[in-house]
Amino acid sequence: MNAPGTREAVAAPAPRPAAGHRPAGYAVLGADRASRVSFLLHRRAAVVAVLLAAALAAVCLAYLCVGEDFVAPSDVLDVILGRPSSQELVVGTLRLPRMAVGLLVGAAFGVAGGLIQTVARNPLASPDIIGVTQGAGALTVGAMTFGVTSYTVLPYLSVAGGLLAAGLVYVFAWRGGLHATRFVLIGIGFAVALRSVIQLFLTKGDYLVAQQAQVWMTGSLNGRGWAEAAPLGWALLALLPAVLWAVRAQRTVSMDDDTATALGVRLGRTRLGLVALGVVLASMATGAAGPVDFVALLAPQIARRLTRTAQIPLFSSALLGAAIVVGGDLLARKLFAPTELPVGVLTAAVGAPYLIWLIIRGHRTRSRTAGRGRAAGTRSRAAGGEA
Repeated sequence: MNAPGTREAVAAPAPRPAAGHRPAGYAVLGADRASRVSFLLHRRAAVVAVLLAAALAAVCLAYLCVGEDFVAPSDVLDVILGRPSSQELVVGTLRLPRMAVGLLVGAAFGVAGGLIQTVARNPLASPDIIGVTQGAGALTVGAMTFGVTSYTVLPYLSVAGGLLAAGLVYVFAWRGGLHATRFVLIGIGFAVALRSVIQLFLTKGDYLVAQQAQVWMTGSLNGRGWAEAAPLGWALLALLPAVLWAVRAQRTVSMDDDTATALGVRLGRTRLGLVALGVVLASMATGAAGPVDFVALLAPQIARRLTRTAQIPLFSSALLGAAIVVGGDLLARKLFAPTELPVGVLTAAVGAPYLIWLIIRGHRTRSRTAGRGRAAGTRSRAAGGEA
C-alpha cells in the first residue's frame, strides 16, 4: 500500500524504437511509411553476392571463349544476342547449352547443400555425404542396367531415389527429435550401403551400359544440351517460391529448439520442409549431370565464410555452386586436352581435402571446448575447497 498523501507510481511506457533502427551491419529496405513491406539486408552479404555474380559472369565468358578453338568475346556476344555469326555452331550449339546445364546444376547443388546443412547444423551434412545423391544414383543406375536410358525418364527416377534415401535417413535418425550427429552418421552409413548397390548394378549390367553408367556416376556435362537444361530450368523456376520461403524459414531453424518453440515455430514441419526441398534440388541436379561430388559441401561453407552471416546465404551459395561447376568443367576440358575429364573428378579432387580439413577442424574445436570445460570445473572445485 502507498503512504497517505502519495500517488501510486505508474510505469512509463517502454520507448518505441526509433525509425530506421536496425542491427549492426544491416540496411532496412522499404522502411518508409508508404511501404507496406520492409526487410533487412545484410550489407556485406549483398556486396559479396554482387562480386560473386560478376565473377560468375567472367567464368561464363571464359567458358564460351576457351576451347579447342578460341572464340572472340565479340562473336560470343553476337551469338547470345541472336545476331548472325560464324561461331553459331561452336558457341550456340556446343558450348552454350552445356554451360547452361552446368549453371543450373551448380546452383541447385549449392542451395541444396545450404538447406541440409542448416537443418543438420553440421557443415558435413551435404547431399553427397548423407546418401541423397547415392540414392538418386542407385535407382538411376539400376534403371539403366535394365534398359532405361532415356534422359527424359532418368531425372524423375533420380528425384524418386533421392527422396526415398533421404526419407529412410530421416526416419532412422529421428528419436524424439533430429540430432545433428546422428543424422550425419546414419546418412554416411546409407551412402556406403547405396554405393555398394550401385557397384552391384554395374557388375550385373551390360558392358556398354555399365560404361555409360560409370561415366554418369562421376558427374559429367559431356554431351549435355538443351534437352537436359530446359526441364531442369523450368523445375527450378517452379521451386523458386519454395526457396524464397526457405530463406525466411532458415532464421527460425537456426535458433535453439526452446526459443523457436516459444515463438510458435513448428520445428518438425519446418525442418522436414527444408530437407525435402534440399533433397528435390539435389536429386534433380543429379538426374541432369550425375552426382557431381562436393559441390553441395563446398559452396555453402565458402559462401558463409565470405559473407560472415549467421545463416548460410542461399543466393551466394547458388552463385558459388554455379561457378564451381562451370569453372571446374572448363578446367576439366583444358587441363588434359584433348582428353576431357568429367567435372566430378575435378570437384572431388578439390572437395576431398576440404572435407578432411573440416573434420580435423571440428575435432580441434571440440577438444578446445572440452579443455575449457575441464579447466572451469577445476577452478570451481578449487574455489569450493577454499571456501
